[in-house]
Amino acid sequence: MAVMGRLAASFAMTDPVWERHANPWSGATRLPILPLLALAIFARAWIGWWCLVPIAILLAWAWANPRAFGPPAHTRHWMSRAVLGERVWLNAETVTIPPHHARAALWLGILSGAGLVPLAWGLWVLDPWAVVAGCVVTVLAKLWFLDRMVWLFADMAERHPPYAAWLR
Repeated sequence: MAVMGRLAASFAMTDPVWERHANPWSGATRLPILPLLALAIFARAWIGWWCLVPIAILLAWAWANPRAFGPPAHTRHWMSRAVLGERVWLNAETVTIPPHHARAALWLGILSGAGLVPLAWGLWVLDPWAVVAGCVVTVLAKLWFLDRMVWLFADMAERHPPYAAWLR
């Protein structure tokens, strides 16, 4: 969890940035980053060092994305609540979350990490099937994680009034 908190800090996720990131367009346009990044890395076989251009663009987009959209009109959208849940999860050292949510996040993180193994191998040896399999496992685990974050947010908004105030 501390690692994820440091990662969020490296993205300079201030309160206004989190509010903008809760825009469903922000989440929806982040989901394809990993498959596109994998494609850009794989493209080294076709375009050589020029693959660094789309890689740099995708990494810049990963940083800029939470800032690229305005705050949502409401936070009732599934993706908005998933982002709010991620924020709650990252704050678990300050406001404790229920153990079943922490366990689920841990196991889904492990599953997502397991998907990175064939993805990395496939990119190393240029095996498209391993790349696709790794991307599928990682993205599906991320979507499942996001669904759990919606559940976490719903539970924590009932228990912690400051979280409930994020809903509108």
